[in-house]
Amino acid sequence: MNKYLFPIYRILVPKPIRTALLKKSLRKKIRNHFNSLSEEEVNEEQAEVLKNLETEEVNIFPYPFRTNYSPEKIEVKYDSEKGMSYVIQDGKRLYFKKRWGEKKIQKAYCDLMREQDINSPHRYLAGKFIAGRNDVLADIGAAEGNFSLYVIDDVSKIYIFEYDKEWIEALRVTFGPWPGKVEIINKYLSDHDDKSHIRFDTFYKNHPDVNFLKIDVDGAESVVLNSCKEPFSGNNSFKIALCTYHKNEDEKDFTKLLNDYGFSITTSRGYMINYYDKKMKAPYLRRGLIRAIK
Repeated sequence: MNKYLFPIYRILVPKPIRTALLKKSLRKKIRNHFNSLSEEEVNEEQAEVLKNLETEEVNIFPYPFRTNYSPEKIEVKYDSEKGMSYVIQDGKRLYFKKRWGEKKIQKAYCDLMREQDINSPHRYLAGKFIAGRNDVLADIGAAEGNFSLYVIDDVSKIYIFEYDKEWIEALRVTFGPWPGKVEIINKYLSDHDDKSHIRFDTFYKNHPDVNFLKIDVDGAESVVLNSCKEPFSGNNSFKIALCTYHKNEDEKDFTKLLNDYGFSITTSRGYMINYYDKKMKAPYLRRGLIRAIK
């Protein structure tokens, strides 16, 4: 669309309608692309997505499991002492931003449950790739901290990287019961050091026990990886759960980078359709994440 017309389009056309039109157009593009290929060029997992798109609209998770979750079924409770709402996850309280209402929390937590479904291409842990008692986790891009809360009883220690002040407030309440086990780093993990950013190279010098990185930073994954050169270049052991669905070339680029450092790589099963990315191009289907071990 013409760059001058797009702002007018955004003003005149409500977001739900714009999203519906986008999904309809993208569905057509995906089906046309794969229909132009021979059967040998389409793998089993891609064919599974295409079958879903025969009857369903485009979704981030183009699989039947997504319908197992409904925001309306999520119970949101209120902690009057803390002035925050929370949900119960594995018997533990997961708090959310103070200004968030019940419906927003229900939708957000519903999305989180879909992400970590056993069949989800966005699931961080799978099979033998687990977080264990000898692991020290760096949760990079934690937001509400659902992953850290999920593994809190399994790991030795957790460093949570989050800069958003409202999330910091919620995280401190969520992880209050584990004062010696969880440390919240109020900085972006980035490729430079200043008052609001820190390189992993820099952090690792004082915390060489870190051996598990979960990296989910809304498309800034390459920036984080650029700060890991020294630790990754050595003989240190690491496990990494790294999101690859934000940009077209992330899976290919990150796989090559980590292979060059000596990591063995596996991908999550299945694909995601990140229709929020305006730069999407064929083949449109992206791996949710890669799991790397060294």
